[in-house]
Amino acid sequence: MSKLDGFHEKDFLEQVTILNEISGSRDSAYLPGLLSLFEKPTGDTGVDYMVVNALNAVLGASEDAVIQGLNSQNPAFRTLCIRAAGEYAFPDAAEPLSEMTETETDLDRLAEILAALAKIHPADGARVFRAFLGHDDPMLAALAMEMAGAYADPQAVIFLKAAVEATDADRSYDQCDITTWKAIDAMAAMATPESIAFLAANVHHKNPTARRIITDALVRLGEPAIQHLEPLYGLGDVDQRILACNIVGFIGSRKGADGLVQAFDKGFFTEANVRYAAFEALGRIGTLKGLVCLVDGLMETDELILMAVVTGLERHAAPGILKTISERIAAGDERSSRIAHAVIASRALRLFQELYKDEAVGAALMMELQKSKDSEILADFAARLDQIGTDRSRADILTLPKPKSATRKALAADDSKSMLALYRSILTDLGFEPLMAANGQEAYAFVEAGEFADVVITDMNMPVMDGMELVGKLRASLGYEDVPILMVTTESESTQRDMATKTGVTSFLTKPFKPEDLKAKLLEMLGG
Repeated sequence: MSKLDGFHEKDFLEQVTILNEISGSRDSAYLPGLLSLFEKPTGDTGVDYMVVNALNAVLGASEDAVIQGLNSQNPAFRTLCIRAAGEYAFPDAAEPLSEMTETETDLDRLAEILAALAKIHPADGARVFRAFLGHDDPMLAALAMEMAGAYADPQAVIFLKAAVEATDADRSYDQCDITTWKAIDAMAAMATPESIAFLAANVHHKNPTARRIITDALVRLGEPAIQHLEPLYGLGDVDQRILACNIVGFIGSRKGADGLVQAFDKGFFTEANVRYAAFEALGRIGTLKGLVCLVDGLMETDELILMAVVTGLERHAAPGILKTISERIAAGDERSSRIAHAVIASRALRLFQELYKDEAVGAALMMELQKSKDSEILADFAARLDQIGTDRSRADILTLPKPKSATRKALAADDSKSMLALYRSILTDLGFEPLMAANGQEAYAFVEAGEFADVVITDMNMPVMDGMELVGKLRASLGYEDVPILMVTTESESTQRDMATKTGVTSFLTKPFKPEDLKAKLLEMLGG
């Protein structure tokens, strides 16, 4: 007598107990009874759900039953067997599933079949998935592209390239659908010289979301991507060179630093915004050659570039480099004050502590610190002076100004530490309390926490969440419908600015810029 005999007449507790025991045993002898219950449910949602679970557990112990079930006349049971074939990765189910893809017309069931095949991953599966690369249904095409990458299918490359290029066309760049995303990821998964070179060539894709996905993919690929990015230093346009520098910096390889230094030596980085990106990248990597190049960057007159240089030196400065910086500040000329200001504005506390040991240099740094209106910067340096613990440092603490309480807030998002430092300096000078974020997601977290900003500054190209997506989310948030949003970008193409304007950007400022330019732009946007 089967435990399932008279199941409908049993009470709830007994039904649950029986189904749990069957699930644990996975005994195929219960398959006919479970199938009967599956086809004629009890009407109790909880019990019927447990019937499905028990049936799935029993199917998982019987590959033959699953393969037979693929031909069931009951569509629901057939779908359950398709899922079981994938969940338990039954290899013998691959052939009948592959044959089903040729005749199945129901898109939902076709998606189930392909998903099951993806989990089984049969040796000849690339052929099956290749047939769906150009499917009208984007979800099926996206799954096919994902598997083309998993199989490293060379015959799929032409489809993948076409999908990426389609959204880079003049009339399609404002959309990045799932097929573009999966095509980029598939090219990265292949990791062949051809696929990496293609991604590098499309690093400045017109769609910002696609551009971010390509950037993330190249960073994940690491060193193999560097040789395909370096040619952009000399042959790419300004936007391509900036993005290539950024990616190499995030990869963080010594090989990448050597290539950046060589590009400086060859005169490839003449534009200010490219030099800024290159110095930032060298600061992230921190090789000896890179640090020497950063020290040369202390000669820069642009405040933003100088802050990128100081931020990089703060991370990696050795005694010899500290001595050079100290000598530059001690010189007492106009360049000295610029460097001292960059140390303070960048919140380079470790550099400050070492440089402060020289009394004349310490005095120059204190002169710049005393000009600050940023409560956080003043508090951080006061704590560091207290940690130094000398009579001179304790006396210097008493000379620091007491910042006024800000009456307005400003939100700024940028993946560059030096850029955020510059924003903080400018915003506090204008009387704002700055809310700083390294990407759009961090910025939007302030909004979700209930913060309100009177003005927003955002970069366009950022990891995790780019500026376009941030602006779109802000404009859809209560209270931010009309808040002035300034997008600061290196982008030179008008298509990018057109897209940003449609998204809700109020105005633009091109990097690099002088602090006075940003102040003037903010005052203009806020009506003075």
